[in-house]
Amino acid sequence: MPIDAFAAPLRVVGVGGHGRVVADALLAAHSECEVQGYDDAPSWQGRDWFGGRLCLGAAADARRDLPAQGFLHIAVGINAIRQRLAEQLQLDESCWASVVHPRAVVSAHARVQAGSFVAANAVLAPQAQLGRGVIVNHAAVVDHDVVLGDFCHVAPGAVLGGGSALGARVLLGAGAVVLPGVRICDDAVIGAGAVVVRDVLTPGVWRGVPAQEH
Repeated sequence: MPIDAFAAPLRVVGVGGHGRVVADALLAAHSECEVQGYDDAPSWQGRDWFGGRLCLGAAADARRDLPAQGFLHIAVGINAIRQRLAEQLQLDESCWASVVHPRAVVSAHARVQAGSFVAANAVLAPQAQLGRGVIVNHAAVVDHDVVLGDFCHVAPGAVLGGGSALGARVLLGAGAVVLPGVRICDDAVIGAGAVVVRDVLTPGVWRGVPAQEH
């Protein structure tokens, strides 16, 4: 569900730091939108999580009455947890909202699937494709023809060269660089500042320049 289609509240599941970033992006785009917070952590229940807004309940509470009474976005930075919540809540495009900050640069020829988030100063070039539940964080660059698998997280300042691809649930660390055409397999973790110069075929932790498995 695109951000400009909201005619009802957005329920944010996950009210930690990333949840506040998502809420801030939504309000920057649509200041009149109602934002509601939900989290499974008991310590958040009934607490102020963002600008005087109280955490209203657990993730299951956020799912009730959708899409008739709003839309939902999972704002959890850990890829596996984000996927698990999407599966538990049985989300689809009728209620699973994507959020794009108005200061992101998104080509009209890029594709952003349900549940994704694009932060301020990020760039999505023509023919870039984001899967479901993807995070492209602040000032990250997703160049032309890049494909990001479901539930990836591209951290702040990371750069993906043209035609590169990430599998599902990949974490690309802050400031990391993936050279053009390079492929990274499902569940790999690329450390902050790493430079990936060849295909990554095993889902380990890769660090350094050039990136090597550790």
